[in-house]
Amino acid sequence: MSLELEVHKEPLEVDEILFLVKKEAKERKQYYKVFSFLMVLCFVIPFAGAWYRAFDNAPNAFSPLRFFVSAGILLTISIAALWAMYRINVRRVQADIKEQTKTIECAHVVKKTYMPQNNTYFLYLDSTNKLTIEVDENDYHRLEKGDEVNIEFTTHARLYLGYF
Repeated sequence: MSLELEVHKEPLEVDEILFLVKKEAKERKQYYKVFSFLMVLCFVIPFAGAWYRAFDNAPNAFSPLRFFVSAGILLTISIAALWAMYRINVRRVQADIKEQTKTIECAHVVKKTYMPQNNTYFLYLDSTNKLTIEVDENDYHRLEKGDEVNIEFTTHARLYLGYF
């Protein structure tokens, strides 16, 4: 029995495209909030440091040059980190929206698990993208170890869309 994984692409359905559009808008809004918070911190931290130096009776504690250099360094680090994370995460979702394709991977059930704490059923897969999926009770009892399960995920962002 060969356990090679089969992968192919299909067009996204309308509800999946809407899901990606909502996710992209939500993530952009979240990045804006984080950026706004970091902007405030980039100016508050050097100001707090100046007050700390003033309480230590340091000479020239409120140096404008020191304040703006510190704020500039913090701002540069914040912008670079946020820009990199934006490029990695949001751009992938945008690429999925533009391309409008999803990847379907044929995986095999490796193990079945029932969680009585919250009454959920999980299948462990041999997939390179998704190791476990939550399934409904009927599918849990229908599928056995070694059976094939097709999982769908977005091509670039690798967001899990479902199984069949």
